[in-house]
Amino acid sequence: MTRKVDSFRLASFVALVALVGGLVYEHEEIIRLSYSVAALQSSVSEIANTTNATASSTAANIAELARREQLAQKSQSQALQDAVARVAPAVVSIVESKEVPKLQVTYQNPFGNDPFFQGFGIQVPVYQQIGTTTQQVSAGTGFFVRANGYIVTNKHVVPDTNAFYTVLLANGVQKTGTVIWRSPTEDLAVVKIAGSGYSTIPLGDSSTLQLAQSVFAVGNALGQYNNSVSVGVISGLNRKIVAANDQGKTETLTGVIQTDAAINPGNSGGPLVNLAGEAIGINVAMVQGSQNIGFALPINEVKQALSNLGI
Repeated sequence: MTRKVDSFRLASFVALVALVGGLVYEHEEIIRLSYSVAALQSSVSEIANTTNATASSTAANIAELARREQLAQKSQSQALQDAVARVAPAVVSIVESKEVPKLQVTYQNPFGNDPFFQGFGIQVPVYQQIGTTTQQVSAGTGFFVRANGYIVTNKHVVPDTNAFYTVLLANGVQKTGTVIWRSPTEDLAVVKIAGSGYSTIPLGDSSTLQLAQSVFAVGNALGQYNNSVSVGVISGLNRKIVAANDQGKTETLTGVIQTDAAINPGNSGGPLVNLAGEAIGINVAMVQGSQNIGFALPINEVKQALSNLGI
């Protein structure tokens, strides 16, 4: 009986040891799993922090790019305003006037004193010249290239050697203009007025122009809106066009600059200007019926002409 009890006790002890061992193992496994869960939670937290940091950084980058874009737009807009302010005082309107007959009209019977027709009351107008009067014929644009009164413009703005030319300054002062040179081969002319100290526009380099470069035109739009500004880009280089005047006379122009800055009648002879405030062309023509297709003579032609003239 005693041996049976001992065997039972031994078996119970063994079972207890095994149970305790199993519990210890499970406890260690739980601890190990707890460590794994903690490590996983730490990784998830780290990933979340990294994601938040990345998102925050991305948002900051987007905000910075937006800020820089606004600054760039503001900078370009300010550059345009500054350039216009610099060149506007140097742009002038040029008005062509001519002496035309001053007529007086009377009404007479075309059949004279023939009594047969007297009763019909037939009267026709008869015009008689009683002198002459000065009449405005056309208007265009020019700009000062020298402070002592030298102005460049298109030849077709000042074509008539028998006409009178009046230069209207940006401040409203009127001056008599004298055409001192008309190019025999190009649509260029130089006008001189008395005085000195005039604002001028520096001449740029038309050989370095690039497509899509920002430019603006200033001129006497439609012959009545002086110093009108239109903004655009260079849309073509080294173009060849056939330009016609109001009388139907044509002229072939080569190497001209194409721009989408609006050029209206009256803008001819005005400057095409870059954002640095330099004249890079002289507005010369537009395509009738088009939307903003205009042309300008390269300013390097003007520089060469002035050099040849010693101006």
